[in-house]
Amino acid sequence: MASVGTALRELRGAQKSAKGVSLYSRFVNRPAGRYLAAGSYVLGLTPNQVTLVSAAFSFAAVAAVALVAPSWGLGVAVWAALAVGFAFDSADGQLARLRGGGSAAGEWLDHVVDCAKLTALHTCVLIAFHRFPEAYGIDGDGWLLVPLGFQFASVVTFFGGLLTEKLKPKPAPGSPAAAPSTLRAVALLPVDYGVFCLVFLLLGGGKTFAWAYAGLGAVAALFLAAFLTKWFRELSAVRR
Repeated sequence: MASVGTALRELRGAQKSAKGVSLYSRFVNRPAGRYLAAGSYVLGLTPNQVTLVSAAFSFAAVAAVALVAPSWGLGVAVWAALAVGFAFDSADGQLARLRGGGSAAGEWLDHVVDCAKLTALHTCVLIAFHRFPEAYGIDGDGWLLVPLGFQFASVVTFFGGLLTEKLKPKPAPGSPAAAPSTLRAVALLPVDYGVFCLVFLLLGGGKTFAWAYAGLGAVAALFLAAFLTKWFRELSAVRR
């Protein structure tokens, strides 16, 4: 069995393109996932098992948001679990490449878990707003529309991006990969899942969390409109 060091060296040469990836995912989440993938490889875990580990961390955090009264300690725990879950989400694909390639079932499982995670997280924020309105400093049922809107923007963006990648023609084998844009990587930070997870560090801040969450939701809606316009234009030139 290869060592962690050997696995890391192999993984450095088997990374996906950084095009369209934010700075957080490129310089924080993917490197963290690389170490987790190397460790998982040495332990003999399969990519699907790593996906399930990612789901366990993520859904534990999601459940805590809905069931536990907000506090600074809870915020740190939720952020940490979400961040670790996100890193394992990167690790499963890297582990699959290290093992010689993934499977259609593994890719399906990964995407289903991602979609379920997004849907559940915003649903649990809605539940938290409903159960602990005083702790969040919110007044009125109108605040319950915020996580619903955020959920809509997140899920449609996720599905639209996934479908666009499936419908766009694949580049010819051997064609050079486009260089990643630093400006685009910075611009995508507000809608990077890892950056979004940071808002949960404010859970003990009451209305500060509510307004920060709502602000990120508004940004997600603006990006959704921009993404849909861009993707539709790109696919309009594709003939099936």
